[in-house]
Amino acid sequence: MPDWFDLGYEESYSVNDPEVGYGRSRSEREIYIEKMRRRTKAAAIAIINYIENCKPSTSLRVISNQIIKSATSTAANYRAACLARSGREFFAKMSIVVEEADETVFWLEILYESKVTVDKEGIIPLGKEWREISKIMNAARKNAKGKK
Repeated sequence: MPDWFDLGYEESYSVNDPEVGYGRSRSEREIYIEKMRRRTKAAAIAIINYIENCKPSTSLRVISNQIIKSATSTAANYRAACLARSGREFFAKMSIVVEEADETVFWLEILYESKVTVDKEGIIPLGKEWREISKIMNAARKNAKGKK
């Protein structure tokens, strides 16, 4: 990844978190957040790459627009949730993340179950990853609900 992609978020987490304190190592929570940021981004890129390798069709064009929007929205809104200024803002962003992740699973199911000409076996690992992401994000939102 080029140097200009590094926006310095890793450092900002430990500096802004009063529980960690300046100059201390990052907490397990911070490391987990960073892993999930990367995981959602990688999962969105996997969707884009999968769609790019499919045979074009009218149906696929519609579905591909929807699935790419929902997958990239999941990753982008998770990043935004990580920068939330309050518990309410975090909960609101995570609600969007949960909806978009579930929508991505929906479009993968449509691709798999329809007659659209795609690599059906290639959808299986994507579906597993997106179902897991959806469950993780839903659990995070439920945990945040009690802390609003």
